[in-house]
Amino acid sequence: MNSDDGLSCHSSTINLADVTDKRRRIVIENFSPAIDAGRFTPKFLSNEPVNIEADIYIDSHDKLSCNLLWKQKKSKQWNVSPMQLINNDRWRCQVTFDNLGLFDLQVEAWLDNFANHLHKLLKKVEAKMDIKLELEEGVELIKKTLNLSHETTHDEVLAHLENYLCSYKNKPLDKASLTINSAFENYAIEADLLEYYDLKDTSALLLLLSNDIQTLHQTNCQKEFLTHSSIFPLRVERTQAEFSNWYEVFPRSQSGDSNRHGTFGDLMARLPHIKEMGFDTLYLTPIHPIGEKFRKGKNNSLICNVDDPGSPYAIGSHEGGHDAINSRIGSWQDFRCMRDAAKSINIEIALDFAIQCSPDHPWLTEHPEWFNWRLDGSLRYAENPPKKYQDIVNVDFYAPQAIPALWIALKDVVLFWANEGIRTFRVDNPHTKPFPFWEWLIAEVQDTFPDTIFLSEAFTSPKIMARLAKIGFTQSYTYFTWRNTKYELTSYLQELNEDGLADYFKPHFFVNTPDINPFYLQQHGRNGFLVRAALAASTSGLWGISSGFEICEAEAIEGKEEFKNSEKYEIRAWDWTSEGNIVSEISTLNRLRKTYKPLQTQQGIDFHFCDNDQVIFYSKKGKTHSEEKLDSLILVAVNLSANHLQEANLEVPLYMLGLHDNAQFEVHDLMSDSHFSLDGKWQKLCLDPSQYVFVIWHIKAREH
Repeated sequence: MNSDDGLSCHSSTINLADVTDKRRRIVIENFSPAIDAGRFTPKFLSNEPVNIEADIYIDSHDKLSCNLLWKQKKSKQWNVSPMQLINNDRWRCQVTFDNLGLFDLQVEAWLDNFANHLHKLLKKVEAKMDIKLELEEGVELIKKTLNLSHETTHDEVLAHLENYLCSYKNKPLDKASLTINSAFENYAIEADLLEYYDLKDTSALLLLLSNDIQTLHQTNCQKEFLTHSSIFPLRVERTQAEFSNWYEVFPRSQSGDSNRHGTFGDLMARLPHIKEMGFDTLYLTPIHPIGEKFRKGKNNSLICNVDDPGSPYAIGSHEGGHDAINSRIGSWQDFRCMRDAAKSINIEIALDFAIQCSPDHPWLTEHPEWFNWRLDGSLRYAENPPKKYQDIVNVDFYAPQAIPALWIALKDVVLFWANEGIRTFRVDNPHTKPFPFWEWLIAEVQDTFPDTIFLSEAFTSPKIMARLAKIGFTQSYTYFTWRNTKYELTSYLQELNEDGLADYFKPHFFVNTPDINPFYLQQHGRNGFLVRAALAASTSGLWGISSGFEICEAEAIEGKEEFKNSEKYEIRAWDWTSEGNIVSEISTLNRLRKTYKPLQTQQGIDFHFCDNDQVIFYSKKGKTHSEEKLDSLILVAVNLSANHLQEANLEVPLYMLGLHDNAQFEVHDLMSDSHFSLDGKWQKLCLDPSQYVFVIWHIKAREH
């Protein structure tokens, strides 16, 4: 966004007072990070360096100084961080934010008379011209800045500066050790200066050129033509907003007996196993009471037997609604014990926030005005053609009496669970609810609980998914589940890393869900599960599995990407140690993710030459700034065919480590924990499914 000049080229007349406003001379534009010119909020992690940049310039050759002003939204005290000129009028500073929540950012720029004077003075130094008058003028500028009396002599000003530096550094001044401002360091060689200037002038020049004196001037000077940008928002989030390993369960299927309803106690018994696999977020499908009317039977049948538990997404019964617990799972005390047990081993509980009601939900009798009734007095049930959900009805967000009561009631549900220690919510189908509602609700909740995470389960158009992220959703399900070929995967991952998108859209790569049993998993068996796990775990900071994935469960309804005997409609019992399980491989992948930072984000991925279309080859360097030098790199190669041996010639990107094409480098194979050396960028790789379908290497230059 430009610093607003308030002038229009379409005006028939221009107000001279506007034109001569001193603030019009300096332009501040193209601020980043910013989303839609500051309309929405980019998101970054706490304790993570953030580059703040803007184009800043003035209508002359004059020198500018610039600061970033920043503060937490609710604070009145601005912090100040100096910005540095990079090139081509682009200025930057790097800030690390410690606290969570919403921040305000603003750039200020002004004409720096002192810097201008030094620049002109040094032109004369370069030409070996007399500088006595320029030195006096420079000292005069400092004198004015420090509000020293007119009677103060220049020698007294210089002595004052020396005393200041001595007290500042708490030791006698050594001019040879002065830190010279980088803009002038080429001029500040005392031996060269003494060849043309006397000791007094050289001493004065080095003093004026020092960083400390220039900082003193900038802190105290009258800022001429001072101009401010608009205020831009930035949200600081906790690490789990971008990096976490998710495990999804139906609490009622944790008993190990399909004839016995699982409880929180059963889930507690499974926590050590879930922890051992390396998962740190345990996502529970809805734990609320389930309606009786139109309850679904097994496999989404309209015929429900007396023992059928129904779908947990048909929320609400005589026991209560969204702020109640299904008594068959346990009591409030049981829930809190399970929550605390998970927390004690660093597993966070995530709950499902599904805004839908069974026909038995208390709201239908307490607040019938929140629903859209049909002419015959019935309610339209939920549909997602061809799927039908006769056991679910939806609220009407814009019913005449729904605003604000319904919106507040839904916000209060989230706050209720937040007060119970829940800070992560997976939101069911948010794209079918109003954008303004979500923008308001998320802001309200995060204002009270800034560490709250919202995961959007919206399989819809990319623009709608991006909009949900812009208005506040922390994370988003993606189309990764259906990206299988080398071209599809490469294109999609590059799309997710386009400039700007990564500042607000955090992709969550679930390899399956209770609703999605991908054809790839159905058709490729155990090796197919390993392929998808490796891809998800190595390309995104967020990945997850629905329980059953680790034992390669993929029994499907014929011709559909749906599970046969789905847990959504019945209690299942699983043998977690069954033959062919991939628990060990999943555990290793999660351990590697926690060890190697490049695997903790979707950013920093590059695809490299590989002459086999059934093998995808990429590197992960993680979040790095362009000027950072890499000392190591993660390389991943995956056999996408899963069950057929594949050979490929790979071009290892040694240039990314600053190595020449024939350099020798060290390899740590992270899955097998083996070490070896290789020579040169061209390498041949064989991925034999009888041994492994993917490799993950950590490479670095060979130590001599």
